[in-house]
Amino acid sequence: MSLDPSLKIKGALAGKRSVYTRAERIARLKNAKKFDPKKQGALGLPKTKIAE
Repeated sequence: MSLDPSLKIKGALAGKRSVYTRAERIARLKNAKKFDPKKQGALGLPKTKIAE
C-alpha cells in the first residue's frame, strides 16, 4: 500500500543543526590546535556551536 502524495512532506524532519557532528568538531579543534588525536580520545569532546 502506498502513501498518498498529499500526505508526504519533504524535509519535515530536517531542521537546523545547532552543533557540529563529531567528525566536524574534531576537524575544527585540530585546526585550532586544541585537539591532539595521539593524546586525547574522541569521547568527551566539547560541543561546538555552529556560527551563522
